[in-house]
Amino acid sequence: MTIHFYLKYYTHFGQSLFITGNNDYLGNNNRDAAIELSFYNNDYWHAKIEFPKDFDDTVLYKYFLKDTDGSIIFDGEENRVIDLSLIRTGFITMYDTWNGANTVGNVFFTRAFNKVLLNKVTKIKTAPVKNYSYEFRVKAPLLQTGEAIALCGSTQSLKSWNANDPILLTPKNDWFVAKILLAENDWPATYKYGIYNVEQKTMRFEDGENRVIQNFESHIEKIIIHDGFVNCPITLWKGTGVVIPVFSLRSKKSFGIGEFTDIPLLIDWAKKTGLQLIQLLPINDTTATHTSSDSYPYAAISAFAIHPIYINLEKVAGKEHADILKPLKKKQKQLNALAVFDYTQVMKFKLSALKELYLALKDTLKNDPNYFEFFELNRYWLVPYAAFSYLRDKNKTADFNKWKKYKTYNESEIQKLVAPSTKHYDAIAFFYFVQYHLHLQLKAAVNYAHKNKIAVKGDIPIGIHRYGCDAWANPSLYNMNEQSGAPPDDFAVKGQNWGFPTYNWKTMQETGFQWWRRRFDQMSNYFDAFRIDHILGFFRMWSIPIHSVEGIMGRFVPAIPVHISEFHNNNIWFSYDRYCKPFITDEILGWMFGEETDFVKQHFLENASQGQYNLKEEFNTQQKVEEYFLETNGDGYSKIKQGLFDLLSNIILFEEENSGGQQFHFRIDIKNTSSFQQLEYHTKERLHDLYINYFYRRQDDFWKKEAMKKLPQLKRSTNMLICGEDLGMVPHCVPEVMSNLSILALEVERMPKDPQKDFFHPNDSPYLAVVTPSTHDMSTIRGWWEEDRNKTQRFYNYMLGHYGEAPYFCEPWINKEIVLQNLYSPAMWCIFLLQDLLGISEKLRRENPNDERINIPSDANHYWGYRMHLNLEDLLKQKDFNYEIKKYIRESGRLNP
Repeated sequence: MTIHFYLKYYTHFGQSLFITGNNDYLGNNNRDAAIELSFYNNDYWHAKIEFPKDFDDTVLYKYFLKDTDGSIIFDGEENRVIDLSLIRTGFITMYDTWNGANTVGNVFFTRAFNKVLLNKVTKIKTAPVKNYSYEFRVKAPLLQTGEAIALCGSTQSLKSWNANDPILLTPKNDWFVAKILLAENDWPATYKYGIYNVEQKTMRFEDGENRVIQNFESHIEKIIIHDGFVNCPITLWKGTGVVIPVFSLRSKKSFGIGEFTDIPLLIDWAKKTGLQLIQLLPINDTTATHTSSDSYPYAAISAFAIHPIYINLEKVAGKEHADILKPLKKKQKQLNALAVFDYTQVMKFKLSALKELYLALKDTLKNDPNYFEFFELNRYWLVPYAAFSYLRDKNKTADFNKWKKYKTYNESEIQKLVAPSTKHYDAIAFFYFVQYHLHLQLKAAVNYAHKNKIAVKGDIPIGIHRYGCDAWANPSLYNMNEQSGAPPDDFAVKGQNWGFPTYNWKTMQETGFQWWRRRFDQMSNYFDAFRIDHILGFFRMWSIPIHSVEGIMGRFVPAIPVHISEFHNNNIWFSYDRYCKPFITDEILGWMFGEETDFVKQHFLENASQGQYNLKEEFNTQQKVEEYFLETNGDGYSKIKQGLFDLLSNIILFEEENSGGQQFHFRIDIKNTSSFQQLEYHTKERLHDLYINYFYRRQDDFWKKEAMKKLPQLKRSTNMLICGEDLGMVPHCVPEVMSNLSILALEVERMPKDPQKDFFHPNDSPYLAVVTPSTHDMSTIRGWWEEDRNKTQRFYNYMLGHYGEAPYFCEPWINKEIVLQNLYSPAMWCIFLLQDLLGISEKLRRENPNDERINIPSDANHYWGYRMHLNLEDLLKQKDFNYEIKKYIRESGRLNP
C-alpha cells in the first residue's frame, strides 16, 4: 500500500518539514525517526510512504517544521486520521493544509468550547456514499443553530456552482466531511465551501479565490483533502466570567469556608446573570505547618492533591453517619458567621471529623469499584502524597531534611511504608479516602457546571512548596539552592521572594516534561481552561540565591551574562570590589541609620580600605541577618534589619557562578542604588547603556528560544484552553510567542505593558486575551480608586473621558463605567472579580473596599482569609442586580446563545 502525503506550506530557506505518526513507518511519533518531506513545487512538499499490503490500522499523523535555529514547530492539527480499515485500496493521496498553531479557529476546538460552550452542530441527513474517489474535510467551529457546511464547484459532480442544491457535509469529530465520486473528465476542477442555512435553503460562499482540486498521481484510487478552515467572515465569540477563590464562597451550609458543594450555587448565579465561565484560584493541598500560613494557595505541597479544607463533611457522612457531625453544628454556625475564614479552626474540626468518618466508612471502600479505579489512575502521585502527609504529621514538620527516617525518597522503602499490612496503614489510607471524596465532590460540581453550559477555569501555580511532596519525591526536577520570585514593581518595590525552588528545566526536558504533562492531565479531570501563573517563568525565571531574603537580590535565569571584556570595550572603568560588593560609606550609613549609625558600625560592620566598610562574616548575607534578628527577638530593630538588607543590596553586579570573575549580571534597578549614584558621570552613563542592553536587548531572542523549548510541547499535551498571566516585566518576545501558540494574554487596565503609558485601554486588547480591571493580587476597583489620587484623576479624565475633579470615592456609577469599558473590549474573555461586579450596586457592595482584597503580594505574611460578605443563596435572590448584570453582558455582545 502506498500513501502520498502532500503538504501545502511556504518555507523559508533552511527550514525543513517532517511527518511523524503512530506506527513504525511514520517513526512512532519520535521526532528523530520522522520522515523528511521533499520539495515538490512552489505550493507543496511531498513524502511517499510504503505500508504492507495487509496493514489496516488507523493511521494518526502530524507534521512539524524544523527551523533554521533547530527549534521545532508543530502543526496546530494534533492528529490527522486515515482509517485504513475503511479504505480498501492500494494507493491513497493526502492533500493537507498546514494549520498554524496561531490560527484563531484552533481555540474553538479546545475543551472549553467544543465540550461546553458551543452549540451542538446541526445534524444533516445525507445518503451514505460507498463509491467515491475524493473525501473533502474542512473545519468550521462557530456555526449557529440551523447552519451547515456545504460545497459547490465547477463540475457536474460538484453541482456546477448551483448554490440552491449544494453538497452538504456531515460532521465527524472535529471535521465536516463529504465523499464525492469525481469523473475522470472533471478536470480542471475548482470549488468553494460555504455556510448553508437549512431552513431557508440558501448558501453563503466563503471569501477568497476558488480552491483547486489537485491530482498529482493519476493512478490514485482515493484522495483525502484536509482543507483547513472555511473562509467565511464570522462574528467572533466573546464571553464573560467571574473569578473567586473557592475558600471565599459563602453559603448557609458552609463550614466556615467555601466548599466544592457551594460551587453549584455560584453556577446558578452565573447562569442567571449571563456569565459563561467561573475561574477558581488554585485548589491544591498546601498543608505544611497546620497554621494560618498554609492559607496561601500558591504554595502547594502537592501539584496533584486537592486541599482537604474544601470538602463537605455532610456529603462524606451521608445520612447513615450524620450523627458523627451533630456535635459540630454549633461550631459550624460560629465559623460560618465570621467575616473572614479561620483557617486553623476549620482545618482542625474538619480533619478531626474526617478521621472519624474514615474509620466508619473504610470497609465500604473495599466494595467500591470507583474507589479502586480512582486509586489506580492516580497511584503515581497519591501514594507519595499520602506517605509524605503521614511523615509530616509524625515528625511534626514538613521539612523532610529534619525527619529521622525517609528524608531521602526511596521508592522501595516507601512501598514498604504504605503496605496494607503495617500497623499504621489507616493513617496512610486516610489520605486516600479524603482525596477520593474531594474528587467526587469537585467532579459533581464540574458536571453541574457543564450541564448548565458554564466552563470551569483553574489555576496552575508557577511554583511548588520547598518542603512539599514534589520536592521530596523528585528533587532532581528542582534547583533547591535557588528561590523563585519577581523583580520589583509598583506593587512590591523590593521585589517578591516566593521561596519556591526554581525548575531544573534541563532535567524536565530530558524526561519529556512528564511531570508537567501529568499535572495538566490531572487538571483536565476538572477544568476546561486554566491560567498559567507567571507564564514569564517559561521564558526566564527570577531566581534568588538561597542566602537572600528580598526579591531585589535576584536575577533572570537563564540570561546571557556580560563578559568582563565588554566593560573595557565600552570604556567603562571596572573594579570587582566596587561593583560586586556592598558599597558602604559613612555618608550612606548616616543617611540610612541616623542616630543608630555608631551602634550599626560596632555590631555589624568592619573597616575596609578607603573609608569604606564591609559587613562582618556573620552578617554578610540577608539570610544571616534575618536569622540573627529572629534569634535575638529583634522586632524593635526592624529599621536596622531593613537597613542591613539595603546595604547588602547596594551593589551593581552579581558574578556568574563558576565564571572565574569573567562574567556578570546586573542587579535590577541600579539607578536607585547609592553605589551607582556615587560613580562619576561618564562611568554612570556608559554603565547604564550596558545595563539597558543587558535587560532589554540581548536577552530577547535567547528567551524566546527558551520558551519555545517548553511551551509548544506542553500546549500539545492538553486540550484545555490555556491563558497566560503575563504581567510584570514582560520581554518583547512574549506577546509573539503567546500569539503564535494561541495562548490567551492577560490585559489589566492599571498594568499597561507599554512602559510609556499610565493605563491600558480595554479597546486596545487583542482578541486572544482576557481583560479584567483587577486580579486577586491587586486591590479591587474601589480600593484602587482611593490609593493614588493623582493617578485616579488622570484615569477619570483620560480613560473615562470626564471633565473636572474625580470623586474621592469610587461611586457605583464609576464602578459600572469601568466594568462596561471592559465588557466592550474586543477580547475573547472579560473576567471580573466578584467584588468588582458587586461594586456596581450601592446596596450589595461591601462598606469598606479594603475588606474586599484577596492578596497583598508585597506582604510575605499576608493571610488569605477573604470571604464573600453575603450568602450565595441571598445573591441569587437579587433580581434587579442580576438582571442589570445580564443586561450589560447582552448589550456588549457577550451573551452567547
